[in-house]
Amino acid sequence: MSQNGARSLSRLFLIALMTVLAACSSLRLAYNNGDTLLYWWLDGYVDLTSDQKGWVQTEIDKLFSWHRKTQLNDYVHILQTGQKQLAGNPTIADLQADYDDIKDRTQKLLLKAAPELAELARSLQPDQIANLEKKFASNTEEFRKKNMKGDREAQQKFRYKKSMEQFELWFGRFSSEQEAQIRKASDARPLDNEIWLNERKRRQNAILALVRKVQQEKLSKEATIPLINALIKESFNRLDNSEHKQFFEASEQGSLQLIMTVIKLATPEQKAHAQKRMQGWINDFRSLMAEAR
Repeated sequence: MSQNGARSLSRLFLIALMTVLAACSSLRLAYNNGDTLLYWWLDGYVDLTSDQKGWVQTEIDKLFSWHRKTQLNDYVHILQTGQKQLAGNPTIADLQADYDDIKDRTQKLLLKAAPELAELARSLQPDQIANLEKKFASNTEEFRKKNMKGDREAQQKFRYKKSMEQFELWFGRFSSEQEAQIRKASDARPLDNEIWLNERKRRQNAILALVRKVQQEKLSKEATIPLINALIKESFNRLDNSEHKQFFEASEQGSLQLIMTVIKLATPEQKAHAQKRMQGWINDFRSLMAEAR
């Protein structure tokens, strides 16, 4: 997705997972290695100590076991809903409902992990928090270089190309006529990367403030969990209470309209391509569930 659509969607676990796995030849292989990938991701942010590595890996394994046993069937239902919508005439309201459903499921996942996140926050040392701050700064600079390079036209073009990468994974190649209409719908979305950059920094600072508070006040696990839960919930509700609420709402609606444009433009062959990919994932998720029994 574009950075605006991606802000609304790919920051959620399921969409992030699916966006990554869409490029993989084997969803089952990628999912089965997801615990290792998550461990590497955490290690890359804080540089886990030898004492932390063992129990962090154990807790990640438990989270994935829970996820495999309790959540994959929901993903099957989401994909089946997508198949039905693609075969019919979905509305913006349908896409909004899909987004809200995924958002709720993702918040549930993060809240499930809150006790483990609390333990990690309590175990962080000053140098690890410094590593986290540096990683955040690096990510922010990368966002700036990629998304804010050049003038408005250059930024719109970059956003459009990122969207097309995802649409082509699902639908295959588009004709030049289709691409022109998709580009028009892409450019119709509000564009203000400075707002997105500042929102990114705000979220990062909130995380840093939390882990510093936990360390400085030597908070217990029981005292830390509510702080983690509040931060998770605030992250999901933040854009509804932001001074830029109108911009965020317009961006979300613009992204949904872009997706709707692609669906309406898709040929029967392109829709069949997407249906086949969805069915492949459904089959893989069912196999993963069977392995967990």
